[in-house]
Amino acid sequence: MNNEQILGLATGIIFGFLLQKGSVLRFDKQVGAMLFNDMTIFKFMLSAIIVGMTGIYAMHDFGLITLSHKTMNIGGLVAGGILFGIGWAVAGYCPGTAVGAVAEGRWHAIWVIAGMLVGAALYAELYPFYKRTILAVHDMGKVSLPELIGVNHWIVMAAFTFISLIMFIIFEKRKI
Repeated sequence: MNNEQILGLATGIIFGFLLQKGSVLRFDKQVGAMLFNDMTIFKFMLSAIIVGMTGIYAMHDFGLITLSHKTMNIGGLVAGGILFGIGWAVAGYCPGTAVGAVAEGRWHAIWVIAGMLVGAALYAELYPFYKRTILAVHDMGKVSLPELIGVNHWIVMAAFTFISLIMFIIFEKRKI
């Protein structure tokens, strides 16, 4: 294993530990998030996004990493979001929580992981078709949101963090 793989494994283990400690692996939290009456998962993920984007852009600004964006296209974003939402609603788990649930001993989540693997294989097999159709819908190229709107990434990150903090306050006041 090289250093990148070791760091990836360590990061994954830490993230899984935090998922478990944050109670987001529990089925009732998953259902509560889908019904918008328990925001534990949303608070957890917003926190992870804030920490992740800050770390990634700080490392980029210090020259420690190079960013390599995926192509941004509306067709892929919409289709992927719909597919993710359907899978989460049907299975009661998203990809990370399914793996965490198996690690906690909830063996039924293996079926969710098997479904994700089958879906990934189908996507790979049908990729030429998707590339011509869904992925060709409003392709914006390799661009980040800050580049797309022409604003410094720290401004976008500050705005996202500010909006997230307001959401946290609202969630806490409503006890959700």
